[in-house]
Amino acid sequence: MKRLIIIAAGGMGRTMYDLVRESVGYGEEFVIKGFIDDNTNALDGFVGYPPIIGTISEYQPQEEDVFVCSIGGPARKKCMESIIDRGGVFQTIIHKTARIGTNVKIGTGNVIAAYTSIGSEAYVGNYNLIQSYTVIGHDVKIGDWNRIDTHVTCVGGTEIKNCADVYTSAVLNHGVVVEDNAHVGALSFVIRRVKEGTTVMGNPAKKLM
Repeated sequence: MKRLIIIAAGGMGRTMYDLVRESVGYGEEFVIKGFIDDNTNALDGFVGYPPIIGTISEYQPQEEDVFVCSIGGPARKKCMESIIDRGGVFQTIIHKTARIGTNVKIGTGNVIAAYTSIGSEAYVGNYNLIQSYTVIGHDVKIGDWNRIDTHVTCVGGTEIKNCADVYTSAVLNHGVVVEDNAHVGALSFVIRRVKEGTTVMGNPAKKLM
């Protein structure tokens, strides 16, 4: 049985704890071992959670350990890579209410939250965070290290490359490509390619940076 460790015990970490317990394989393939957090007092005043068993910076992965990360923003990738460099393995977490279509391919270390829909023939790479109520259409391609927030719609045939952020309730129209390290603002309707390293926002979405 794998022993799952949740990285960071703040608000998102506590939310991740609930998501994990409602996910495919919980109690059969893995159980929760605890949290790691450099703030070892992060759960003070909270009840009903497993313990903080060490710090992120110093924890040494054990043979049966697997990990899931609740940190957001630029620190997420850096933190996860530090665990990977120590031999840690990240578990893919898929909520039981997620709908996964025919021939969908999903890599390692992803988090797919409640009521997400992933259409037929879609491809999801590694270490992505896909939050609740998001729709990933048919034939969509998602690379690695992306953050896709709640209520996002990726219309069929769109592509999100690597290390991009697509924020709450954005819509990517058919065939849109979001390039590496790009950012799509909340509530945006994207109708054309989002170039590498740029930020777009609005309806229709326009370049900000």
